[in-house]
Parts: sequence; C-alpha cells; structure tokens
Amino acid sequence: MPLRVSLYLALVVALGFTSAQAADNSDGWTEANHTDNLTVYTRPHEGSSLRECKAIGIIDADTTVVKRVIDDTAEYPKFMPYVVESKTISRTADSRVGYQRISPPMVGDRDYTVRVRCESKPCAGGMTYCNRWEVANDLGPAEVKGVTRVKVTQGSWVLEPAGSGKTKATYTIFSDSGGGIPTFLLNSANKTAIPKLFDAIRKQCTLPKYQGK
Repeated sequence: MPLRVSLYLALVVALGFTSAQAADNSDGWTEANHTDNLTVYTRPHEGSSLRECKAIGIIDADTTVVKRVIDDTAEYPKFMPYVVESKTISRTADSRVGYQRISPPMVGDRDYTVRVRCESKPCAGGMTYCNRWEVANDLGPAEVKGVTRVKVTQGSWVLEPAGSGKTKATYTIFSDSGGGIPTFLLNSANKTAIPKLFDAIRKQCTLPKYQGK
C-alpha cells in the first residue's frame, strides 16, 4: 500500500471511535468520491493547507448496533487496520478520554489522546447518536521516543435511522498526522481511506455480540 494511503488510512480508521455535527453539503463541501453506498466530501479548513473530510454512507444495521461498534474501542486492535493499542483513560456518563497508538507501514508509529463527547436523542424510527472528539493529549500518556505524537485532530460520527434497520452515518475528520508527510499526499488519500473505514465498521456490525436488545 502506498505511504500516502497507509498513513492517512491509519489515522482515519483509528480516529473513527470518536465525533461535531456534520455541516450541510452547501457549506463549502465538494464531492471527492462517490459509490453506491458512500459519498466523500472535502473542504478547506481555516488556517491550514490540509482539507477537512466528510463522508455520508448507509450501514445495514440499526443505529444502536453501529453505536456499539464505534464505542467498542477495546476491540479496535482486532478489526481496525494499524491500531495496535487502544485504551480508555477515564469515562463519565456522556464523555470519555481515550488513548490510541497506530503502526502504519513505512512511516512509523503515531499516537494521540482524545476526549469524546457523546449525545443521543429519540427520533422517528429510533435513536440518533452523535459522538464528538477533540485532541486531549494533556490527559493521556507522555510522548514516547520513536512515536510521533498527533497534535491536531477533531471530528465526529452522527448516526441517524434510515429505515428498515439501516443507519445513515455521517463521519467528519480534520487531522494532521505530523512527521513531515507532504500535505498534498494526505489530502489525496481520503478516497481510499474513508471507504475502508466504513467497510470495517459494516463488517463488525454483523457480529452477534453487537446485536443486543
């Protein structure tokens, strides 16, 4: 896998456990990639040459099931590519602080700590969930020699019922991986990275342990 894809994929996937409410398509977003069940958009991010990404896709599972998968960060090393360590540092009723380390090929390990704020509300057809994250490295482990600390990351998951046991998932992310990776390489990688993230979540949603009641 090319360096530009492997690194950005690792960051996109690993940060998938967290989530701001997605902006409207007219708010500066332009379509970057489209398939039958997923559309990826990008837009400029103020004060940075890196672009913000948003993806909207349908997942064949109820919103509660998708929410359980996204929240199951302890399992990330088993099903999310490149995640080698994932742990919860603290938790409250509506938020948590979590640390992750990823190990993409060729570019070296990265790590970060984020604070995730969780919201939910009843809606027609079930429940809507929104997880929002922002970097919180001061609440996690100290930097380790040989591991690049990701110092800029923010984003969201918004999960809405889409009828017949389906979920409309809206994912946003803005992140700078650090380590001197050229901006144009990171900006070009979302077409591959985000679809792989959705594929990983779709597969995990089929496991019986997430079905519950």
